[in-house]
Amino acid sequence: MSIRVLKAGLSTTVQDGGRFGYAHLGISPCGAADLVSMRIANRLVGNDDYAPALEMTLMGATLEFESACLIAITGTSCECTIAGKQVSVYTALQVAAGAVLHCGSTTNGARTYLAVRGGIGVPLVMGSASTDVRGNFGGVEGRRLKTGDVLELDGGAAWEPRRLMQGARETLRADGPIRVTRGAQHDWFSPAEYGKFLTSPYVVSEQSDRAGLRLKGEAVQTLERRQLLTDGIPLGAVQVPQDGQPIILFVDQQTTGGYPKIANVIAADMHRIGQLRPRDQVHFAETSIPEAIEALRERERWLGEIWQE
Repeated sequence: MSIRVLKAGLSTTVQDGGRFGYAHLGISPCGAADLVSMRIANRLVGNDDYAPALEMTLMGATLEFESACLIAITGTSCECTIAGKQVSVYTALQVAAGAVLHCGSTTNGARTYLAVRGGIGVPLVMGSASTDVRGNFGGVEGRRLKTGDVLELDGGAAWEPRRLMQGARETLRADGPIRVTRGAQHDWFSPAEYGKFLTSPYVVSEQSDRAGLRLKGEAVQTLERRQLLTDGIPLGAVQVPQDGQPIILFVDQQTTGGYPKIANVIAADMHRIGQLRPRDQVHFAETSIPEAIEALRERERWLGEIWQE
């Protein structure tokens, strides 16, 4: 069982739940940028939540299925067709051997996910199949897919496809500010500057990727010019470099840095960061650590309740 890549799209990689426990070696977590969408795709086809899947960014891939298999497409809206007929998303689909799936441009988000029953068969590196493009390992030879690649499928036993409850997708794409907790160097900023960070709109810069989202808007300055001894960076940290323009450190982030961290995106909102496109507008709102923990619990409860019987 295999998939042949006829066109690779702008940036298509194999990702799973991520590679954790190696930050002390300078290895970033990687993994799906929108982990919630990837988990839903895997559940639709009966995989483990964190089974390897394809992540397509902004422009999707064209793929030929060399054997019949069960697939699911989730994430942002993207025109996907087989033989010129539009393919349903957020549902499990049986595709025939020889079928060619064409995924076009994303519309209201950045990333689309394709899960296949049994998962994508690539070697695990440090316990993960995720592609680390900067480190050049994981996934398929540590790189983005290219035309001519053949992806082996692990296959799987027969599975009765699951279905989402009506309205679940709309809840997943809820609007509103990105919730943050106070960062490790929050006290480096005056209340006025921190308030500016929380009340000002920011726009995602074109110079953004899976390592970090650079924002453009009101500059935020520290109380005084100070040098920070390089320290560890948690996933979702919001750094403020000397120009005062915040940067959200993301899944391919460096693991240490020397810029002060004004805030940290909460775990329950990280999937929303993964769907931000250049020129999207971002607002922030502060929440407490207990509230952030409860938000994550609520998201996990939601993931368990969105399935039709």
